[in-house]
Amino acid sequence: MSDDTQDRTGLAEDRTDLAEDRTALANERTFAGWARTAMAAIGIGLGFKALFGAMQPSWVAKAIATLFIALGIFLVIMAERRACAIAARLDTHSVEDMAQMNLRIIAIGIGLGAASLITGLWLLV
Repeated sequence: MSDDTQDRTGLAEDRTDLAEDRTALANERTFAGWARTAMAAIGIGLGFKALFGAMQPSWVAKAIATLFIALGIFLVIMAERRACAIAARLDTHSVEDMAQMNLRIIAIGIGLGAASLITGLWLLV
């Protein structure tokens, strides 16, 4: 094999490695975007309850708020599953990717916090 062919092969491997690194970083950004969307859904649920809490019957406002908060839980769980599935297929080279356990911890934290809000919404308010 000639030196030129070896150089081109090495450059192609470098480009492939860098592309995989970029994909890993894009996966993390996508997870963060979905986590923000989940937090927004949770915030909409809380805002709805705050604005329409005096509505009669009172369970209607709670039910609609619960629906949005539950949507937030669903979104963050689906985002975590998708991000972990993609991360498992990737092998980073020049960057350190976020550990799958960290993604799970974030998703569990948001999910438990949202579930606590639903519980408080129905039991305390």
